[in-house]
Amino acid sequence: MKVSDVMSRNLKTTRPEKTIREAAKIMNRYRIGSLVVVSGVSLSGIITERDILKAFASGMAPGTKVEDVMASGVVTVGPDESLQKAAELMSRNGIKRLPVAESGQCVGMVTVTDLILRQKKFLSELRPLLSRKRKTLDREKKR
Repeated sequence: MKVSDVMSRNLKTTRPEKTIREAAKIMNRYRIGSLVVVSGVSLSGIITERDILKAFASGMAPGTKVEDVMASGVVTVGPDESLQKAAELMSRNGIKRLPVAESGQCVGMVTVTDLILRQKKFLSELRPLLSRKRKTLDREKKR
């Protein structure tokens, strides 16, 4: 299964020159935990609610620019990469959200939750197959 099969495509974005107050308002309005930061159409970084909390906790003003708080040099994955590759990148880099980029543009986001939900679906699909296989093996044993 590919990243493009599970990624979110309806991303909310902000720009580096916007304030962290504005970013927080967008996250609150849409009940999301991060925004992709774009300059023009290019991916510049990502800002999370945790980044904003850290900024406020360290005494930064609400008017602080997103670019002063965001994570830049963000790890990305391509839409045609495997979910396993995405999971490995997330694990290796200690991140919960992984922007999906193509030609320098962010085309989606895959999260730990996306991976867990996909795994849950896979296991629920696998259960009946294993049950049938077990019944077949039990019948063959009795012969």
